[in-house]
Amino acid sequence: MIRVWIADDHHLFAEGLSQALNSIPDMRVQGMSHTGPDLLSSVSAATTDVLLVDLELPQASGLEVLRALDRPPPTIVVTMHADSEHQKEARMSGARGFFSKSTPLATLAAAVRAVHSGESLIDLGNEDLSSTLDRHRRPVLEPGAAALTEREKELLALLARGISATEDLADELYISQKTVKNHLANIFGKLGVNDRTQAAVEAIRLGLVDRK
Repeated sequence: MIRVWIADDHHLFAEGLSQALNSIPDMRVQGMSHTGPDLLSSVSAATTDVLLVDLELPQASGLEVLRALDRPPPTIVVTMHADSEHQKEARMSGARGFFSKSTPLATLAAAVRAVHSGESLIDLGNEDLSSTLDRHRRPVLEPGAAALTEREKELLALLARGISATEDLADELYISQKTVKNHLANIFGKLGVNDRTQAAVEAIRLGLVDRK
């Protein structure tokens, strides 16, 4: 799970971006800052994997804070001022990415994954940037979720459809009730949940099943 911190003085934009990123399976917004001093006191590489920062923050700009941080996390500037001069300043301040606030969510999420994995995007041309982002467009699931078998995913899909009785699950999959219970125990362990409802909710959140 990639831990993200958002720094932006526009509260509505920050809230909207936070909700959007939290809907992505492999990302969680740890918190938000709306001023430079708050950002400086709140963020550290120990608790944040990727920082999304606006150029303009009250009392200290995003780049001033970035330069002042002792060990800043990988940082992407997300700004309305997406011009070459500001991009150059961002690069000199240590930012690894530079995007407009109008950037599509899927592209920004790919950028978060890219800088989290060690990539620097800020000096790439359009073609190289597009190629790099394409490699990071798919969510990276936690080991447990990634280890789910196809049969376990089929069972999760049934749970998401509201089919939860052991007998009904067995009939749908043409397996024994004992096998259903064994699969459920494995699913609970891999997803870190305690019951069938939690498993269905987590499967939907991770994008493992359709929301039907």
